Amino acid sequence: MESKSTLPTSAIDTSHLPWWKTLNRYHWFLFTVASLAWLFDCLDQQLFIIARTPAIKALMPPGTASDILKQWGGTTTAIFVAGWATGGLIFGAIGDKIGRARTLAITVLIYSVCTGLSAFSRNVIDFSIYRFVTGLGVGGVFGLAVALVADGLPDRARPNALGLLQALSAVGNVTAGLIAISVGYFEVVKMQSSVAVTSGNAWKYLFLVGAIPAFLCVFIQLRLKEPEKWVKARAEGRRTGIRFGSYASMFGEARWRKHALLGMLLCVSGVVGLWGVGFFSPELVGDVIGKILRSQNIPAAQLPGKRLMWTGVTMIMQNTGAFFGMVAFTKLAQRYGRKPVFAFAYIAAFVSTVAVFKFLSQPWHIFVLIPIMGFCQLGLFAGFAIYLPELFPTRLRSTGTSFCYNVGRFIAASGPFTQGWLQLKLASGAVTPEAKLEAFRNACCWVSLVFFIGLIALPFLPETKDQPLPEDAVGAR
Repeated sequence: MESKSTLPTSAIDTSHLPWWKTLNRYHWFLFTVASLAWLFDCLDQQLFIIARTPAIKALMPPGTASDILKQWGGTTTAIFVAGWATGGLIFGAIGDKIGRARTLAITVLIYSVCTGLSAFSRNVIDFSIYRFVTGLGVGGVFGLAVALVADGLPDRARPNALGLLQALSAVGNVTAGLIAISVGYFEVVKMQSSVAVTSGNAWKYLFLVGAIPAFLCVFIQLRLKEPEKWVKARAEGRRTGIRFGSYASMFGEARWRKHALLGMLLCVSGVVGLWGVGFFSPELVGDVIGKILRSQNIPAAQLPGKRLMWTGVTMIMQNTGAFFGMVAFTKLAQRYGRKPVFAFAYIAAFVSTVAVFKFLSQPWHIFVLIPIMGFCQLGLFAGFAIYLPELFPTRLRSTGTSFCYNVGRFIAASGPFTQGWLQLKLASGAVTPEAKLEAFRNACCWVSLVFFIGLIALPFLPETKDQPLPEDAVGAR
């Protein structure tokens, strides 16, 4: 006899219930696995951001100028983001072709294993290679996890569940901050044991932690099933010849082509703003805090550990704000619609980012300005999780979502290069650390103008609030 928990949600009147009470046990399992895959994905991203500067410093020749180290920081970030974009293109289409659950397991395995391998880098070249391959796996996860939830949960629960999935990613980011604080603390106290973390290898431990998500693949492979909606659509597609996961098909029909290109612009705006500026807040804080610590005559041997601890605090503050920003975006988008909330969020992201990079100069600013920037910048990403799957049919849902969210990262990869180039230009002739820091601040403020690209794309996209997920017209190929 079929258990009550497996009865179709549509057979029960749930209109009077909160969205989470419309989910059965398997719905919760699916949501949990998809959320953990994306949470650990984001943990990996943040571990890279935290470890980036000390890793490059350790892998470059001693005495390398700080300008060159920052430039390599931008280069490795761009390589990682380019791998991310490539992985999104590849695995998004594969997910529509062979199944979201199966492909998700592959991507989680790739990013976790290669994050662990990053700890064994001998120079910036192999470090960059590991980061590119890690990016391949990272890039595939978002579109697959979102498509799984969008197709596997009841329609009424879908927007809130997707917004919560994205908000929970902040937990992974905060976890990375806590790990950084712990590692920085062990650096400062210089534990004398066989597992002591020293200033030369602290970054390695951060990357080794990133290998843990590989164990999630076991649960994905053993218990996670493909959404019934996708299974039925795929069977019908084989019978009728409708193509799944086809870029030619997506760009061959005006409706999906328009959604793909304009959706990509929405994401380019948010992703370049975040990865080209927002996620360089640890570098800003490191410079500001480093100057303050040196003025307090902190022993030089303790400086790397203390700076790492402050980097961890920065990431916790930024992502605590992000969690509440994504929850707020989800609620507002459900009440007022996707497009007006997007418009407000892009403007808020620009203002808050300029405020941080122009004015942050004291430790207490980290606890005020950084959370506000996280709230505004990352609130946008809840919108991407909710809105992108509402633009594409089942056969292209993972493909289209991944295309919009990830292919823009090829453009986003230019963000760190652009910021680094602007910094060098603005710092031309500057010889003091203060002048170079001011050039860094100004470069980040200029790149923040990218948030306005999203405002340009919005008027040409549909409002999807309270609308069913789109599907092809009968006979579409």
